[in-house]
Amino acid sequence: MASSTAPSAESSEPVLAPGHTYATVTDKISAIVLRKKTGRRWWVGFLLAFFLVNVLFVSLAYLLSAGVGIWGVRTPVMWGFAIVNFVWWIGIGHAGTLISAILLLLKQQWRTSINRFAEAMTLFAVSCAGLFPLIHMGRWWLFYWLFPYPNTMDMWPQWRSPLVWDAFAVSTYATVSLLFWYVGLIPDVATLRDRARNRFAQIGYGILAMGWRGSARHWARYQTAYLLLAALATPLVVSVHTIVSWDFALAIMPGWHSTIFPPYFVAGAIYSGFAMVLTLALPLRKAYSLEDFITERHVDNMAKVLLATGLIVTYGYVMEAFFAWYGDNPYERFMLLQERPFGDYSHTYWMLIASNCTVVQILWLPAARRNVWLVWCISIVVNVGMWLERYVIIVTSLHKDYLPSSWDVYHGTFWDYATFYGSIGLFATLLFIFVRFLPVISMAEMRELVHHADEATEANPSQPAIQEGAEP
Repeated sequence: MASSTAPSAESSEPVLAPGHTYATVTDKISAIVLRKKTGRRWWVGFLLAFFLVNVLFVSLAYLLSAGVGIWGVRTPVMWGFAIVNFVWWIGIGHAGTLISAILLLLKQQWRTSINRFAEAMTLFAVSCAGLFPLIHMGRWWLFYWLFPYPNTMDMWPQWRSPLVWDAFAVSTYATVSLLFWYVGLIPDVATLRDRARNRFAQIGYGILAMGWRGSARHWARYQTAYLLLAALATPLVVSVHTIVSWDFALAIMPGWHSTIFPPYFVAGAIYSGFAMVLTLALPLRKAYSLEDFITERHVDNMAKVLLATGLIVTYGYVMEAFFAWYGDNPYERFMLLQERPFGDYSHTYWMLIASNCTVVQILWLPAARRNVWLVWCISIVVNVGMWLERYVIIVTSLHKDYLPSSWDVYHGTFWDYATFYGSIGLFATLLFIFVRFLPVISMAEMRELVHHADEATEANPSQPAIQEGAEP
């Protein structure tokens, strides 16, 4: 996408397995959609995910008829699973934009094999995230009240409400992410259109291709639009989760009122997002024999990002406790130094510390970063730990506030868990559909990578075919 650069001397290790040509790249990636039959494993996974989607539908139907009283929320804990899940899903959605936009602008070649998958994951995660603030409203069929629109009573949204901030932040992020994903997809769906044997597939992919013919004018406009959208999406990585952190930081609740929350939440979002990319990409790599495209080099780089963001999150935990100890606010000191590590939810707190701070330290070892199964297991632990982090932040500050007479212990009900697991089913269902009907790796960018690698080889025959510095 960016102009080619000279091969780097930093590393001669290939990012893409050597021996690929235009034909092999296109054949192998497009065959997943056009040639391979839907296997038994795909059907088992899809049906299990679709079962969870039906659990979500039943939970929402009962919620609509009975109200939010079916959840465990009550005074003083009026924010429960719904907000925990919202923040968790938004965090997962950050990795796609980071991989696609920021790494593109930084000319990081290794993003090419995982950016399409990560972008799709972003859209599905944001779809799940946007569901929870709406159903948490109670009368969620009136969600349009969150937006300013002409009405006879001249009623405007309450701009001081975090719900309004989230509505604008999430809708903007989802719109830009969708445009960025779709623009990058156009050359590939045109390839599928030209290769499809089924008439309905030709028509469907032809509509999505928007008349793409691969002319010089098409490529010039495509590259301009792709870079502009990348530049537009980059600040959204920081702004969206910063706004989500303000939902808490601008309140006066102990444990929330902290200026460290914006960078702390952004780092946590990237942390959980990369963990989810690894959780899903590594099984996909194995199932469709994509080891030539998602190499050990990619796994190693993603593990390094996971380690770096894990260290930032750990620093946030330490600074949070330090500020409480160093400051003169007795409520902050009680919440962060007594209630969280030794109170009613101490087991949850120490589980998140072990998951987010301790386990990830294994990735300091190069051999551990190259062990695909170990990295996959660590990514699952991080995903669980980041959900526990949001749970601890929200629940511990609410269940013991300034009035001891109202203190209570919160627990999620069956319907809380059913809605959460149902959202995971919705995410997985959309993912299975994406894998079945659209290319999981960008063929256009891979072909350009092969082209520049060939040019580098012709210029310097002793240089390996594809290496880290030869960015398309």
